[in-house]
Amino acid sequence: MKEKATLKQIAKELGVSVSTVSKALNDSPEISEPTKIKIQEFAKLKNYKPNITALNLKNRKTKTIGVIIPNILNSFFAKVFTGIEKVADEKGYHVITCISNESLEKEIHTLQMLSNGTIDGFILSISEESQKENYFQHFTEIINDGTPIVMFDRITDEVSCDKVIVDDFDSAIDATQHLINIGCKKIALFSTIDNLSVGKLRAKGYIKALQHNDIEVDKDLIILTDSVEDFDIKVAALFEKHKFDGIFALDEPTSVAGIKLGLKHGYKIPENLSIIGFADGVWSKRLTPSLSTVSQHGPEIGEAAAKLLIDKLESKEEEEYGFKTTVVKTELRQRESTRKL
Repeated sequence: MKEKATLKQIAKELGVSVSTVSKALNDSPEISEPTKIKIQEFAKLKNYKPNITALNLKNRKTKTIGVIIPNILNSFFAKVFTGIEKVADEKGYHVITCISNESLEKEIHTLQMLSNGTIDGFILSISEESQKENYFQHFTEIINDGTPIVMFDRITDEVSCDKVIVDDFDSAIDATQHLINIGCKKIALFSTIDNLSVGKLRAKGYIKALQHNDIEVDKDLIILTDSVEDFDIKVAALFEKHKFDGIFALDEPTSVAGIKLGLKHGYKIPENLSIIGFADGVWSKRLTPSLSTVSQHGPEIGEAAAKLLIDKLESKEEEEYGFKTTVVKTELRQRESTRKL
């Protein structure tokens, strides 16, 4: 069988650039007619055939979406993925899922690996290390190369792209206000996600609610850290030294710790200690007592993110600005860990 020539081989033999060969074979007006004829005839002589798969990849017609999640153990991300997959399936798109494991290096590697034509666009939540280092250049480079990104949950204002978020700040205000409404006077704040954008917003909401109700912000009752190990040490000391009647926990590990240590130190939940967690994970219903939580509606976030990306991929108009931010409302689900109004 006669061997097929490549663009690079044709360019080398004719003493022109690969770009010139490509444009000539695509009948570009940028190339003179004599040069076009010369290249096209030579390509035919050399049995050149365009790589259809490569062309499809270049033209973003793979009908495949890349999803990058930071943590496979977090049930929230699993719920978001179900929403992404539902919409992708309805629209005829395939999904490739990768896990950054909270690593900046792995996040960069995954973006580079998949943006070589494997996928049409990304849906992702930023890794812990990226937010901690405040490094987001890799996202901007991918977008500038023509691959759209939709961020969800953990986002940054430093990257211009479509985003799907929950009302972290407002929902933290509402959760803290609920504790106040049921009679809590001294409310502790627990967090192991202080280095994440969502953690900072929730903490601000807690403080705002206390200030709105003229309740002094007691720093001794606030544990903000980015390490479970560090939290365990600080929370043990907190229970030994201080008394409080409410806990607002910003993530699942601190919610579980709040119930466990509260019971250990003789608190009756919810009679003299009420607890609200954030993120309605698998343990919320299974704990004893069951945990009142702020539900983020993960599947709805995934659906909204997938719709934003697919709409952009299928739009016939080139948009240079006008990125959208969709806000999904949370819901306070009251269970056994909070007193009734």
